[in-house]
Amino acid sequence: MTDSPAASPQARTSTPAQRAALLDASDPLAHFRDAFVASDDVVAYLDGNSLGRPTHASADRLARFATEQWGARLIRGWDESWYELPLSVGDRIGATVLGAAPGQTFVGDSTTVILYKLVRAALEARPDRTEIVLDSGNFPTDRFVLQGVAAERGATLRWIAPAHDGGVTAEQVADAVGPRTALVLLSHVAYRSGHLADAATITRLAHDAGALVLWDLCHSAGAVPVELDAWDVDLAAGCTYKYLNGGPGSPAFGYVRADLQATLTQPIQGWMGSAAPFEMGPEYAPHPGVRRFLSGTPAVVGMLAMQDMLDLLAHAGTERVRAKSVRLTELALDLVDELLVPLGVAVASPRDADRRGSHVTIDHAEFERVVPRLWQQGVVPDFRRPDGLRLGLSPLSTSFEEVRIGVEAIRAALLEGPAGP
Repeated sequence: MTDSPAASPQARTSTPAQRAALLDASDPLAHFRDAFVASDDVVAYLDGNSLGRPTHASADRLARFATEQWGARLIRGWDESWYELPLSVGDRIGATVLGAAPGQTFVGDSTTVILYKLVRAALEARPDRTEIVLDSGNFPTDRFVLQGVAAERGATLRWIAPAHDGGVTAEQVADAVGPRTALVLLSHVAYRSGHLADAATITRLAHDAGALVLWDLCHSAGAVPVELDAWDVDLAAGCTYKYLNGGPGSPAFGYVRADLQATLTQPIQGWMGSAAPFEMGPEYAPHPGVRRFLSGTPAVVGMLAMQDMLDLLAHAGTERVRAKSVRLTELALDLVDELLVPLGVAVASPRDADRRGSHVTIDHAEFERVVPRLWQQGVVPDFRRPDGLRLGLSPLSTSFEEVRIGVEAIRAALLEGPAGP
C-alpha cells in the first residue's frame, strides 16, 4: 500500500518514533485499544497471533457468569441458553469473520479434535480416493492429525513444500491434486511465515479434481477477510484464542457447508451431536444439522469471552480491521529493514501485503537467546524454530508505538551480545 503514512516519502525521512506517532494519531481504530485489559509490565505485546488480550467486557462477563448464571440459575441454565451456545456463537463467528450463512458453524472441541473429525468425515465421503494433499510447513497439529488418520485409513499423504518465506501456491496445488485426491488440507495464513493463501483459487482447483477442501483458519479468523460461502469451501476449522480473544484454551470452531452436512459422518459420536440429546435413547441418531458435529458437553465458560471480541470486530468492520493489519505489518517491515536487516536479520514473510496475514516473521541465529531478555523487558514476541521471531499484530489491540518499541528493543538486544555469566 503506497498511500499509508508509513510508506510516504515524508515518513521514511522521519524517525521511527515520529512514524509510529503519526500512524497512531491517524488510526481510526485507535479507540478500540481502550477495550482491552493492559498489563503494567508489558510495553509491547507482539504475540496477539498466539493469545489475544482479554477485554474489560469479558472480565466482567466471566465474573458475572459465576454468580448470575452458574450460581443463580444452576442446571436451569442449559434450558435457558447454554444448550444453544455452540450454534448461536458459531453463527456469530460465521457472520462476523467467516463470511458464512447461519447453520454452518459450530463451537466445540479443540482445533486438533475438530480437524480430526472433519478429516475423517471427508475421507469417508470419498471412499474411492486414497490421497490427502498437505504441506510440510503447516502447523504440527495439522500434520500430526493427517499422519495419524492416514495410518488408520491406509491413505497416502501427498506433500507440498512451501517456500520458507512464503506458503502454498495455487500452482503447487494444481500439480499435487488428481483423480486419487480425497482431501486438501491447508492453512489460510501460514503459522510461521504469515503467507496468505489464495483460498478461492485453491478451493476451485481442488474441486475441479473432485476433492474436498479443509481450511485451517487459526491465523485468519478476526484478522484477514474470509469468505467461506463465496469461495464454496467445504470444511474449515480454527481456534478462538488468537484474534477472537477467547482466552487460553477456549474451544475451536468448525464449519461444514450446508449441503454437505447430511452426507458427512463424523467419527466421534457423542450425546450432544445426537438428534435428541436429552432423551437418552439407546441408539445414536445424528442431528440433521450442523449440531451433528458436536460430541460431548460443550465448554460453556470457554465460549464467554469470545462473544465480546465478536462485538468489537462487528463494530469495527472487516475492511477497517484488514486495513489496520496491513498498516501494522508495513510499519514492522519498514522498521525491520531500517534497524534489523543491517544486523543480519532476514525477513521470512511475504513483502506483498496481499499475500501476508497479520504477523511478520524475521530470522536471526541469535533470536532464541534474546527472547527471554525481551520478555523480561516487557516486549513480548514469540520464537519459532529454528531461528524465527514472530511479530504478531492484532489490529484492534496493537498500537503502532508498540511495534516501534518492539523492533527497537530487538535491535538493542542483538547489539548487547550474549549475557555475562
